[in-house]
Amino acid sequence: MLWLHATAGLLAVSLLATPPAIGASPTEAFQPLVAARAWDTIVLHHSATTGGSVASIDAVHRQQKDAAGNPWLGIGYHFVIGNGQSMGDGEIQPTFRWQKQLAGAHAGERRENEHGIGICLIGNFDQAAPTDKQVEAIRGLVKLLAARYSISRERVVRHQDVHATLCPGKFFPWQQVLSELPPTKGS
Repeated sequence: MLWLHATAGLLAVSLLATPPAIGASPTEAFQPLVAARAWDTIVLHHSATTGGSVASIDAVHRQQKDAAGNPWLGIGYHFVIGNGQSMGDGEIQPTFRWQKQLAGAHAGERRENEHGIGICLIGNFDQAAPTDKQVEAIRGLVKLLAARYSISRERVVRHQDVHATLCPGKFFPWQQVLSELPPTKGS
C-alpha cells in the first residue's frame, strides 16, 4: 500500500504492508510536479554506503563535476530508498529531479541519464543484501513506474548493465525485482 507522509520537510512515500489511515492510490503516488518526460528505462543502483539519505547524497553529488567541468545540480537519482539509517527502512523519497522531470546524473551514459529513471537503494550490496523492506519497496516502485511509463522488462536494468561498474552489487536481488514485471511479449 502506498502512503504519503512528510519527513523533514520532504515529500516521502513509503510502501507499507498494512494500509494507513491516510493514503494515496497507486495512480496518484509519485506524480511529478510537471509533465512527464518520455521515460523508457529504469536504472537500479546502490549507494555503496552503510547509511545515507537524499540530503547526504545531494551534498556529495553537488561536489561532482561533469566531463566539461560544470558542477552537478545535486543528487543524480530520481528516487532513493532508505535502509533504516538516516531514512526509514523501505522509505521511498522522490528527488527534485523526479519532481521537475529532469535528466538524471546517475548512469555514466548519456542515453540512460536522459531517458532512464535512476533509483538508488541505500546500502552496500557487495557486502550484504538489502533489507526486506527495501526489496518490497523497489519491487513495488519498479512495477508502478514500468506500468505507468510503459517500460518493458528488458529496459529495467542494473547500473552494471549500462556502464563499467559492479553497481548495484553482488547481493542485489535482481531476479526478485524482475519477478514483479510481466514477461516481455515474444520471450
